Amino acid sequence: MSTVTRSASASPCMALNGIIDASLFPLKSTSDVVNLFRRALTSAIEPDLTLLSIVVGYIELSLTTGEAAQAAQAAQAALGGSNEVIMGNSVPFPVVTHELIAGLYKKFQTILSVVDKPKPHRQATREIIKKVSDVIWNSLIRSSYKDRAHLQNLYSYLSGNKLDCFGVALATTAGCQLLGYRDVRLAISEDHAWVVFGQKHVESIEVTWHGKGSEDKRGQDISAGIESGSWLYLGGLAVICERGMEVAAICVALNISLSANSDCVEVAELQQQLLWLLYDLGHLKRYPMALGLLGELEEINRTHRSITCEQLFREAIESSRNYYHNHHVYPHIFQGNYYNRLLKYREAFAAWANAADVIRLYTYQCRDDEEIYKELLDIANELIPYVMKTESSGHSARSILRDAEVFANLLRFYDGICQWEEDSLTPILHIGWAKPLVTNITKFDYDIRSQVVIKLPEDVEAEQAAALEAKKKATAAATAAATAAALEASLHAEGNNNNNNTVVKKDEKSKSELPTTLADLTAACGEKILNPDFLLQGGGQPFADQKQQAVADQTTSSELSHNNNNHINNNTSSSNNAEKEATTISNNGNNEANSNSNSNSNNNEQQQQQQQQQQHKEAKVEEISQVELASSKQPAVVDDYDPFEIMLKRPVITLYSQKMKGLKDLLLAEKLNTHAISLQVTAQSVASRKVRGSGTDSRQPATISATITAIASTEGASIGGSATSAASTDSFAPTRPKRTRRE
Repeated sequence: MSTVTRSASASPCMALNGIIDASLFPLKSTSDVVNLFRRALTSAIEPDLTLLSIVVGYIELSLTTGEAAQAAQAAQAALGGSNEVIMGNSVPFPVVTHELIAGLYKKFQTILSVVDKPKPHRQATREIIKKVSDVIWNSLIRSSYKDRAHLQNLYSYLSGNKLDCFGVALATTAGCQLLGYRDVRLAISEDHAWVVFGQKHVESIEVTWHGKGSEDKRGQDISAGIESGSWLYLGGLAVICERGMEVAAICVALNISLSANSDCVEVAELQQQLLWLLYDLGHLKRYPMALGLLGELEEINRTHRSITCEQLFREAIESSRNYYHNHHVYPHIFQGNYYNRLLKYREAFAAWANAADVIRLYTYQCRDDEEIYKELLDIANELIPYVMKTESSGHSARSILRDAEVFANLLRFYDGICQWEEDSLTPILHIGWAKPLVTNITKFDYDIRSQVVIKLPEDVEAEQAAALEAKKKATAAATAAATAAALEASLHAEGNNNNNNTVVKKDEKSKSELPTTLADLTAACGEKILNPDFLLQGGGQPFADQKQQAVADQTTSSELSHNNNNHINNNTSSSNNAEKEATTISNNGNNEANSNSNSNSNNNEQQQQQQQQQQHKEAKVEEISQVELASSKQPAVVDDYDPFEIMLKRPVITLYSQKMKGLKDLLLAEKLNTHAISLQVTAQSVASRKVRGSGTDSRQPATISATITAIASTEGASIGGSATSAASTDSFAPTRPKRTRRE
């Protein structure tokens, strides 16, 4: 194969025409590989998926399945057990030569030569993509290799014709790119992969199979899977990759396993550095699974100074919430298992409950949901019982068994699983689930269980209706207050244009009987302060309390009398509005008769006093208006509101599943009827069909008020004989941290 050597500083590292830059080879270290990826991701030409997958695939298989890896496994076995860690065993980094990569690249081009290349600016069609996947599918070895590890890269395909389901999807995407179809993109859920195409990437096509069966789905649209409510397709909210994210998928697919109990440190280090490169370039922002995997690697071996694994787990959750409407389950499982490893059991229970809140959005499909089923079964039957057993010893006041919120999160966890089971053709909660559930519930005393406030959806709907009605009333009251303020301001501006006698007449009118007609009420709004009780409830006087008005008038009269050297005995208990009005008018008349200069001075002082009173009224009306507007924004207070409950911070949850709603009284009973609880949990589900959409479920999961400061990684014990180890599964979900590592 002919090659062209270019300057490494003046050209991209490769071109999508089979001509590979030989100046970057050989690759002799992890840093060389990272530099190759950096050049591919930052050059003007889009990254070549074929080249990058061949490179990392060769390194992965050389270090995990080659002679050096076999020698390392033999040495580990000689140490006598999977719990031992091999120290100081250095595996030489494989040298990646230009001839090796160019030869395999050429081979892939030859395989795809039967597919027509596109005309200029032509987009891919379903038939073209199906033909590419047919070529790859028909060249695979028909054997059990698809259930083994290290089969997710193009090196495995080109050197041994072996691929798992994700490998086929990746090979199809890379093949379409190599042919020149730029609109074909890889789509990834948490346990499956397919292809999207078209100008807006809205068309989809299956190009592989899923699970352990041999039947393929190639050529089908994924709409049927979305409509079935299967977790496998994430409700249509899977990760749709750009080229940089497809490179991230290649890195996530790296399998660092040497065996079921040990990892290859060299491959883990390469994967960690490549993911940090992609993180810094912004390609992991919309990829929750990659963020979670990077968090796991940092948990085992921290390499970044400023970003911790907890921050990465938090970003994984935020990515799922911001870009995928919180439809991804694994980020929450990452969080719960991570906290569990740190012995932060309260946070772990909250995170596991959040994972169940996501899974409730789907309907259980037996074969498609096998991987997530095993994860949740592991949590329910292995991790939680172990925590309960640990915490029950000693039973201190700081134990989670004395925390009502932990009990509420436990109920929320099982409520999500029960709702996941509803409408499924296959039941989930058999007796193997029921026994640990009953045992876990009995660990909590009645005084702790009784603190949890359990509500049903119909209760929530009634509260929401009451809150809406209260908001409407508050809005109407605020509108009335604002209207009154506007009327008073208008009348005040009109009054300023009149003489002092007009002001006095206005005071006379204000002391008259309260208006009863709508016209009088409207006119008096400019003179009186509206009574909030009258506006909100319709009772009492239309205007402010008369005693307050009497005190204000008395103060004004006293000040005027003092300024005019007229000492009048003001007895507030016996005086009334009429007497004070007459006194005010008489004093003004006497002042006017005594001296013209004194009259002018008194008029000015009186006008200032009136203006101050008017400004006070305006400020008071504005204050009332602001209070009403603020009250309209506050949540409505329901009839059963208990301040003591808020003081104790009693956890409140809403149970949505039919099974858990039936357990409400049993869970809060002083003496638990374990037999009745077990029967209810294992009963056949009779729930109505869930309403699903392209975004979120119509019923939003309940949440518990809890402060969560970190996001977690996936870890858990194996589920007896039914669990499949990370080294022997075709799932491309991130592997859990292994119990032993070779260093």
